[in-house]
Amino acid sequence: MAERGLPLFRLGFRPFFLGAAAFAVLAVALWAASYLGWVAFAPRGGALAWHMHEMPFGFACAVIAGFLLTAVQNWTDSPGLRGAPLAALFGLWLAARIAWLWPGLPWPLLAALELAFLPAVAARLGWQLGRVQQRRNYPLVGLLALLTAADAVALYTVHGNDFALLRQAVWAALWLIGAVIALIGGRVIPLFTTNGLRLPAAAPVSASEPWLAMGGFVLLAVLAAAGVGLAPDLRLAPLLLALAALHGWRAVRWYRPGIWRVPLMWSLHVAYAWLVVALLGLAAWHAGVPIAGSAVLHAFTVGTLGGLILAMMARVSLGHTGRPLAPPRPMALAFATVTLAAAARVALAGAAPRLAVALAAGAWCFGFGLFVIRYAPLLCRPRADGRPG
Repeated sequence: MAERGLPLFRLGFRPFFLGAAAFAVLAVALWAASYLGWVAFAPRGGALAWHMHEMPFGFACAVIAGFLLTAVQNWTDSPGLRGAPLAALFGLWLAARIAWLWPGLPWPLLAALELAFLPAVAARLGWQLGRVQQRRNYPLVGLLALLTAADAVALYTVHGNDFALLRQAVWAALWLIGAVIALIGGRVIPLFTTNGLRLPAAAPVSASEPWLAMGGFVLLAVLAAAGVGLAPDLRLAPLLLALAALHGWRAVRWYRPGIWRVPLMWSLHVAYAWLVVALLGLAAWHAGVPIAGSAVLHAFTVGTLGGLILAMMARVSLGHTGRPLAPPRPMALAFATVTLAAAARVALAGAAPRLAVALAAGAWCFGFGLFVIRYAPLLCRPRADGRPG
């Protein structure tokens, strides 16, 4: 029997991937135009505070929600959120994004809209995992709860005009998202690589390795929340070097020469390599090397976070709509331009910050815009194989 309802709301990845990608284009274009003085843009808290909040909490968390609400169906062998409840959850996320652009909206209403979203995702995820006692993925519920706490602090700081505390909340959120990347990336990147190239799986690693990879970012998040690490601090350099070594070792273990023939593979590996670059850069920054802290932070936010999100959305959207894992031809260019956005943002941040923002924003918007154009039709249509989802 054919599945009823709008195809867009038949599984979590559909509305949240499309909405997040479109928002990525709009948000970065608005921020860059405001920074460069091209438009007068005055969202709640100001353009910089809005940009700092919305990229992790508005953009990245939407993608995380879409991925988890989709993956939990496979993890638990039970139907994922769909139909009217999924549409309502997406509407909540969208309402919060609009609320941030409405400076006159009463602050309690903004707070209610913003802080309801992640707990709702965590509740659904926890309920499905709890039904089958799948403890392996319980940490993801905990990370969503911690992200909610960081979001609450960020909201408070914008309301109280406390920019220093906003930085602490945003850095903490970024490292918590890093923990999600470490956990999920450690599962899917080697799996997608070996399966896609029809190679034997990599040798098993110790049971502690994924927890160390994730735990290092949780520790960085705790330190950032306490105000440690937002300025050069020599004490943090050894920790960041150790994390760079761990994630570099992972990247080397997962690498196979054949990935360069497959855009859906090399895009994942290049994005994860940016994580190592970011950790090494932050270690150098904390050790006193005269480099721009914003540059190395954007190696993570643009290179790792943006690159992995685009690559994962491109792959998951194909697999879960019943299509072959061969993205539309322009997507290889999209992956490359987001990588170039990271390179421009990092290389030019100190010498030519305005040029760095202009080039990086243009490349970012081009890459995510290609995703919206090429993937919107398939995300809004039923599965090609006629199966539910």
